[in-house]
Amino acid sequence: MDSSIAAILLLDGLTNGIVYGLIAIALVLVFAVTRILFIPQGEFVAFGALTLAMLQQGVVPGPVWLLLLLAVCATGMQITALLRSGQRSGIARCIAKNLLAPVLISALVAWAAPQQFALPVQVALTLLLITALGPLMYQVVYESLADASVLVLLIVSVGIHLAMTGLGLVFFGAEGFRTPAFWDSRWSFGAVTLSAQTVVVILAALALLVALWLFSDRTLYGKALRATAVNRLGARLMGISTTLAGKISFAVAAFIGALSGVLIGPMSTIFYDSGFLIGLKGFVAATIGGLASFPLAACGAVFVGLLESFSSFWASDYKEVIVFMSLLPVLLWRSFVAPAHDEDEE
Repeated sequence: MDSSIAAILLLDGLTNGIVYGLIAIALVLVFAVTRILFIPQGEFVAFGALTLAMLQQGVVPGPVWLLLLLAVCATGMQITALLRSGQRSGIARCIAKNLLAPVLISALVAWAAPQQFALPVQVALTLLLITALGPLMYQVVYESLADASVLVLLIVSVGIHLAMTGLGLVFFGAEGFRTPAFWDSRWSFGAVTLSAQTVVVILAALALLVALWLFSDRTLYGKALRATAVNRLGARLMGISTTLAGKISFAVAAFIGALSGVLIGPMSTIFYDSGFLIGLKGFVAATIGGLASFPLAACGAVFVGLLESFSSFWASDYKEVIVFMSLLPVLLWRSFVAPAHDEDEE
């Protein structure tokens, strides 16, 4: 390997590492707030890329129907709870609260799809649609399991992952899609060619990190999210709704997943099941950060991206194995420095 090849692999690894870093940050956020190892995070990535591809073709994307289904389920569950508690007066408000926004978003996307608007509009619609799935998924699937053990939540997450993969096949078909680049320019620096799409990925990741910092540090909802992540019981005692925190964390995770999918769509062909491997690599990075540290998870993601890139040069057939094997020494090290403790100690 000469220096030019090393530079190309380095750039490729950093680009992939940034995307894995976004996914890892979402996983850490969800786990810190809800104790859920959110395996389907990768499906948000695939749904984001493929939804944009459907909009490019002027087709109404399948997640529209998933959003409506989740909204109906959430409304039905809440109405049932109101009827059992005898609070019939709250049914109309419940219907408006749970159905209005999803129906409006679905109608907007269904109307806009055949119009084939410009790429920025389609990206905005994709982010809006996939982000709306997050809080509804938490409400329908996880809210009633908030006090369940981490193992139960993990099993449920695996089930959701399998269900979303199957829905992805129904919504998008078995064919893979690659979306157009946001910016087609290229610059050469010796043997290395820097594409404008890579610059877009870097800038988008930086913008997202700044936005997350402002959200968590300057807004009331962000501070509630941080408080819940530090101590769920303490947050509840201070009047912070852990349910609302869970919905917000899932909305942020869905947004990050959709953004990641939109960013990598022009660089790689995405299939309905591509999200699994992408999400697992983000999980490896999040585990390096102990599922608790955002900076360590981001550093771990860069490490995973570089390891994958250089492994593809030396042993391309085994690059996935090498990446996932890297998790073993991390787990062994963490078992020594941070022994397991009772998950219900709070």
